[in-house]
Amino acid sequence: MSETLRVAVIGAGRMGADHIQRLSKRIHGADVAAVVDVDLGRAQAAIEGVPGAVALADAEEALNNGDVNAVLIATPGFLHEDILLKALGKDIPILCEKPLTPDAESAWKIVEAEVALGHKRIQVGFMRRFDAEYATLGSIIRNQELGELLMLHHQHRNPGTPPGFTNEMLINDSVVHEFDAIRFFTGEEITSVQVRLGKATRNAPTGQHDPQHVLIETESGVLADVEIYVNAKFGYEVATQASFEDGIVSIGGDRGAYIRSNGHWGGNVTAGFEERFGAAYDVEIQSWVDAALKGEIGGPSAWDGYATAACCEAGVEAQKNGEKVAVKLNAKPGLYE
Repeated sequence: MSETLRVAVIGAGRMGADHIQRLSKRIHGADVAAVVDVDLGRAQAAIEGVPGAVALADAEEALNNGDVNAVLIATPGFLHEDILLKALGKDIPILCEKPLTPDAESAWKIVEAEVALGHKRIQVGFMRRFDAEYATLGSIIRNQELGELLMLHHQHRNPGTPPGFTNEMLINDSVVHEFDAIRFFTGEEITSVQVRLGKATRNAPTGQHDPQHVLIETESGVLADVEIYVNAKFGYEVATQASFEDGIVSIGGDRGAYIRSNGHWGGNVTAGFEERFGAAYDVEIQSWVDAALKGEIGGPSAWDGYATAACCEAGVEAQKNGEKVAVKLNAKPGLYE
């Protein structure tokens, strides 16, 4: 691998545009070589002020560009499979935003293709693992500083949802992060998911039941729950409370200073994911670049993407039947041990 990653960013929407700025301004060891979007005008707008980058409308054209030696995929999830397989065919480093693919069957095809390649090339964009508070809680768990972890309580609240945000997307686009966080914190696979639908907010659009309560169990019996509330109105809040044998740890929630002045008190809630996890994205992408330059990955693997896809499938089934649904996983290939 050369001393610099020349990255093709596939997808110039909200997430892709954010990564283009990150790569061009804050990340060391990488440059943006190409930006791809089906809307060529959007790709052209995204490369303004990015020296040496070209705008393209076709991902395959970018992968065949001799100046490209890495790819960052930020398209909608249903487009990931084809791009991933083509990028694996080039044997270049890949950062794929979540989900790896939208379902476990296609995610397993990606795992099999990478196993056939013989080494890991795909890092999946579960950025929360790179958040400072998540890292602190993870360290407390792994070092058993407060004894064994017993339970995890998660809150995932968005101010609102864009048009077309379906009931299933509460699981596939939102709780997917908690599935990965639980696997990260415990170091275990999730064995079952149950979804309870209680009283719904009047602010939810037609066809969407919000909020929902997701109940999760891991291999050793750690119990976790998630309050997913995507029309909470007050801001973007992601918080976790962990219960241990010898104490309680809370992360997330309100950010910044808590101020009391002139008869008022309080602080601020972040407006969106960019503000809450901006620093984590920086750390994540730098970790990917540093590892890729050594022929490695610097974060969650294709197996992690597959396992969370399987959790999401169980979660969507549980939404529909209200039952406790087992998570079905194929045997873990040795490449990911």
